[in-house]
Amino acid sequence: MRALLTTSIGVACATAFTLPLAAPAPAAPVQAPVAQTPAAAPGEPAGSTQSLPLRPLTDAAPRTTGEPTAPAAAQGLPRRDSHRFSLVGVVWDDAGTELHGTVQVRTRATGTGRWSGWQSLETHNTDHAADSGSPERESGTVRGSTAPLWVGESDGVEVRVRSESSAPRDGSAGSGLLPAGLQVELVDPGDDPEEPRTEGAPAPGTSSAVPAVAPSAGTTTPATAARPGALPELAGLGLAAAESSAVNADLAPLGATGITALSKAESEEQAVVGAAAKPFVGPRPAIVTRKGWGADESLRERSFAYTSTVKAAFIHHSATGNNYTCAQAPSVLRSIYRYHVKSSGWRDFGYNFAVDKCGKIYEGRAGGVSKAVLGAHTLGFNTNSMGIAVLGTYSSKNPPAAAVTAVAKLTAWKLGLFGRNPKGKVTLVSGGSGKYKKGAKARLDVISGHRDGFATECPGIRLYKKLGTARTSSAKLQGR
Repeated sequence: MRALLTTSIGVACATAFTLPLAAPAPAAPVQAPVAQTPAAAPGEPAGSTQSLPLRPLTDAAPRTTGEPTAPAAAQGLPRRDSHRFSLVGVVWDDAGTELHGTVQVRTRATGTGRWSGWQSLETHNTDHAADSGSPERESGTVRGSTAPLWVGESDGVEVRVRSESSAPRDGSAGSGLLPAGLQVELVDPGDDPEEPRTEGAPAPGTSSAVPAVAPSAGTTTPATAARPGALPELAGLGLAAAESSAVNADLAPLGATGITALSKAESEEQAVVGAAAKPFVGPRPAIVTRKGWGADESLRERSFAYTSTVKAAFIHHSATGNNYTCAQAPSVLRSIYRYHVKSSGWRDFGYNFAVDKCGKIYEGRAGGVSKAVLGAHTLGFNTNSMGIAVLGTYSSKNPPAAAVTAVAKLTAWKLGLFGRNPKGKVTLVSGGSGKYKKGAKARLDVISGHRDGFATECPGIRLYKKLGTARTSSAKLQGR
C-alpha cells in the first residue's frame, strides 16, 4: 500500500462463528501495518462502473445582468442510454477543490422505462475523506466527489451541474467556476452473493467449538505483528501463543459471512481490563462481514492500516437516499464501495461500519471489526476514531428506531473494547478539517455526529437529534 509496510499471513482456518473476538491490547503505533490478503475469490459478485464526461450546457440560465452563464459554471450530460447501473455520483479531478453548486440527475428505470424527476446529489465536498498528509490522501488517485445516490436498476441518465453563482468577470478563480474534470459515475453493484446469509448465521459445517488455527510457517499474524503480548484471556483456553493470535484475528478476512452476537457475559470475558476495573463492554452485536454483503476484495488495496486506539465514534448518513429496501442493502454497500474505490480513488470503503434502515450492522473498511482500523470518514479526525454510516438520507426524514438502536448496540460493544464511555467526552487532535485547524484540540462527545468535527449537514439533522438517545442506550448496554 502507499507508504505502508506490510507483512504476510497465511492462515488455515476451520472457523466457528461463535468464536469470541479479542478486545484490544495496548496501543499499537499509528497506521501499524499488518497483512496482505489474497485477491478476490472466484464467484464473488461482479460489478462495473461507467464514467461519462460532462460538457458545458447550452441552455444555461442567464445571469441577472442578462449575459449568458459562463460554460464552466453549468455542465451536464444530455439524456442518453447506458448499461445497467443502480447508483450514480459525480467526481472531479482535484480532491481539494470544493463544488459550490447543485448537482442533479434523472434516471430511467429498467423495469418500467420511466424517467424519474430531477434528484439532487449531496455535493459532499471534502468532508468525507482521508486526512491531509496521509498516504491514502497523498496517493495521487483521490478525486473530489459528490455523495453517491441510490436510484435502483436503471439504463438511462441525464445530468446537470450548476454553480451557485456566476463566474467572476475578471476571469479569476472563484465560486462561480465548477471544478475541472467533471464526470458522472454510473455504478452497477453486480449480483448478490449466491447464498446471502443473515447476520450471525453460521456457515454450513461449522460448530461452536474454538477451532485449532495455526499460521503458516515463517509468517506473522495481525495480532503478533501489531500488538505483542496481547490477548491474555485466551491463555485460559490452553492455546499456544501463536494459536491465540490467529484465533483472535477477525474472521472477516478469512471468508466468514457473519459474526454472531455474544452475550454480555461472553463480551465481558474477552475484555482486557485492569485487575480492579469493571469491564464496561456491551454485548457484541451480530455483524454481516464483507463476504456476507459481497465485497469484491480485488478492488481495495491489499494491506490494512490501523490507528492506536478508538476514542470516538462519528455517526454519518450515507446521503444515498431512502429508496432502498433492506434486502437491497448489500447491493447499496457494494455500490458505495465501488464508488469510494474506483471513482473517488480511496483505498477501500470509507466507513468502518454501516447500518441499514432495518437495524442490520455491516462490516465496512477491511482489517477487523474489533480492531482500530483507520477509515476515511471524517476529514481531520480519522485517527483514533471509527465511522458509522446509517444508509439513507436523514435531513428531512427521521431515521428508523431500529437503525438508532443498532448504532447504540455497535458503539456499546466497540467503544467498550477500548474503555470508552458513550456518554463521555474526549479530546481529539485535528488533522485539519476546516472547522478545526491542524493541531487544534477538539473536545467532542465520544459518540459525535459528523458535523461536530466538520462544517457539514451530515448526518442530517433528524439523525443528529437522535444521538442523545443512542448515547444513553449505548451506556446502558455497557452496564453504566
